[in-house]
Amino acid sequence: MDHVIEQLAASLRTAEATRTPIGPIAAALPVTDIAHAYAVQTANTRAALVAGRRLVGRKIGLTSVAVQKQLGVDQPDYGMLFADMEVADGDIIAPGTLIQPKVEAEIIFIMADTLDHPDPSSAEVLDAIGWVVPALEIVDSRIENWKISIHDTIADNASSARFVLGGPARLAAELDLRLCGMMLERNGDPSSFGAGAACMGNPLHAVRWVAGVMARLGHPLQAGDIVLSGALGPMVAAAPGDQFTAKIGGLGAVSVRFGKE
Repeated sequence: MDHVIEQLAASLRTAEATRTPIGPIAAALPVTDIAHAYAVQTANTRAALVAGRRLVGRKIGLTSVAVQKQLGVDQPDYGMLFADMEVADGDIIAPGTLIQPKVEAEIIFIMADTLDHPDPSSAEVLDAIGWVVPALEIVDSRIENWKISIHDTIADNASSARFVLGGPARLAAELDLRLCGMMLERNGDPSSFGAGAACMGNPLHAVRWVAGVMARLGHPLQAGDIVLSGALGPMVAAAPGDQFTAKIGGLGAVSVRFGKE
């Protein structure tokens, strides 16, 4: 079983390195439950750390009930964020570095304290958060044509690729995150709309969920960690030359551009 897990993990690493997507891997898992999909993700996290990459946070996916129903699950998923995945606000993503990128507008939480309780209260989560900023997540599937099941996306580090932090930074306690409206523009045209309530009813609920999961796994969120809390609206496919700007009410804006081939 471990041999199969390592083989699948290696195939995803190769797909990312060569920018050549592979077919769905769910059927090749030893047992088709999410634990084995997470085992593939963990194998690649371990390989990344050995290679010198630095873990800086977590991302949460499948925070929309509609998307959960589409994939036949009743919970979100998570992936790892590494320092080399960050793109500066307003910067350019070099052409040819991703496979089939899409963009989501999200809220990022920056932790001020460790959350090591396996079932933290909402108050404990809020108290542990330092800052909140608008963000873009660039998702990218190493699975061909985005033909993914829940097992595929979990194994593929929750389809994560890059993230962008905007500003200004705000204190979470100052905001009603449920009501933060979002508009994502592609080349100046409004392309996606949403609000904080689209993310598990409140982005804080997503942070609470992943904090509990990480604590139970023995890898709790630490001070300084960032948490991408989940999309506030539909993701938008990106093409070379596209410029994306997300504006989130009460938080500010964040932008990124994709370089031309």
